[in-house]
Amino acid sequence: MNWKPELDELARREAFAREMGGVDKVKRQHDQGRLTVRERIDKLIDKGSFHEIGAVAGIGEYDSSGELQKLTPANCVFGRARVDGRTVVVVGDDFTVRGGSADASISAKPLMAEEMAHDFRLPIVRIIEGSGGGGSVKTIETKGAANLPGGIGGTRWYRFTTENLSRVPVVALGLGSVAGLGAARLAASHYSIMTRKSAMFVAGPPVVKALGQDLSKEELGGADIQTRAGAIDHAVDTEEEAFACARRFLSYLPSSVYELLSTLACADNPERSDEALMNAVPRNRKQVYKVRPIIESVADRGSFFEVAKNFGKPIIVGLARLEGRAVMVLASDSFHYGGSWTADACQKVVRWVDFAETFHLPIVYLMDCPGFMIGLDAEKAATIRHGVRAMAAVNQTTVPWCTVILRNAFGVAGVVHQPADRFSIRYAWPSAYWGSLPLEGGIEAAYRADIDAAEDKAGKLKEIEERLNKLRSPFRSAEKFWVEEIIDPRKTRSLLCEFARLAEPLRKSGPPENFSIRP
Repeated sequence: MNWKPELDELARREAFAREMGGVDKVKRQHDQGRLTVRERIDKLIDKGSFHEIGAVAGIGEYDSSGELQKLTPANCVFGRARVDGRTVVVVGDDFTVRGGSADASISAKPLMAEEMAHDFRLPIVRIIEGSGGGGSVKTIETKGAANLPGGIGGTRWYRFTTENLSRVPVVALGLGSVAGLGAARLAASHYSIMTRKSAMFVAGPPVVKALGQDLSKEELGGADIQTRAGAIDHAVDTEEEAFACARRFLSYLPSSVYELLSTLACADNPERSDEALMNAVPRNRKQVYKVRPIIESVADRGSFFEVAKNFGKPIIVGLARLEGRAVMVLASDSFHYGGSWTADACQKVVRWVDFAETFHLPIVYLMDCPGFMIGLDAEKAATIRHGVRAMAAVNQTTVPWCTVILRNAFGVAGVVHQPADRFSIRYAWPSAYWGSLPLEGGIEAAYRADIDAAEDKAGKLKEIEERLNKLRSPFRSAEKFWVEEIIDPRKTRSLLCEFARLAEPLRKSGPPENFSIRP
């Protein structure tokens, strides 16, 4: 006598689970251009590495003799897997079973995924479609009572979701219509991705219509809406692209805050010099220029991975490598308000500087900031309040920091180019230009009497500008040791690679003290 009959029964139940919502529902998923949750997991992870947990959990249908006739699995699939050889937790919604809603879920499954990531210090990837385990109108009838949000026993998931943000890398993929709790799960991540055919909203079009707003899914929460708002970091055309982005993002990070990422072998010469950098910043200060080619030039070839591209556009943020060492890159984009810090740019700085601190990433800032954005719209957006929050985030950091001033550094926002009152490395290009206020617009006010008294007012203004611009030369600041080093732009990569080498032994594993991470 052996246990083969029981193992055969287990195999039968597992086969039911693999059928998900049934042939018709799977076909409908494919006909709408979307993969099933199991296909998604297979494409995300290293082949054959998925160890599923709770596959046979669900709702069984039995005959009069107590024999199982059918098993409808819970609409959450989760377990351990490997991504590029490293163990991660993967949890996905099965839209073929009741559209991923609470009526077909077992709440302990997504909760256990979060617990496993938390306690075993493993990155977690959430594949989200539907309400992601949240309730629906039908839940009142199926459960026989109205659910109290955050009621007894109902907050464990929220606790682990919050704590995981300060403990392990969290990646979330929105691959369809995502609403309610699903939207919260998608946003509560370090890096979120959605396909351009997907949509995310707190409540969907039928609910919003009751407010008098008759909108399509795309109009309410499409990729353009959500990436511009900063709720989603990245939009892609296909699910396969989303999986590739998730894998690449994780490649820059340790498995948890208790580890440090190893340095990768690098074939790109750290002493490489790029002649194009000599002409990267134009002499005309009113002329914009492309900073992304500068980033690509100074980082290891092909290593720059931009995040949140559509939000807070005056600041470019991304991950990169310097001689194989992962760093966080901030860079000013003069194409958007001249690089001035808008309210959303400040929010972007807060979030990603917090992120770098959490995962022990040294920060490189390629700076060209003429100050905080000014004007009525800026005041209405409380730009200065968001700005001082950004200053606090920068000053809270303990990770090594290196700033290269490419052009402008003005005003209070100009101060926030390195942490206050601790050592960081700073360089300036010969194109650097700084002060409490830009000369443009300020001369007329400061020298009004002299200009008004002159016969040639325009000539007098030009004379004053030329005189002050000579005093504003970065070499005058260097004479007084108000800036440490003015460098040849072609040496930037070499110096940044040296910074990464110097920073490597200073990185400390473990959660930052007295520090909070925001999604």
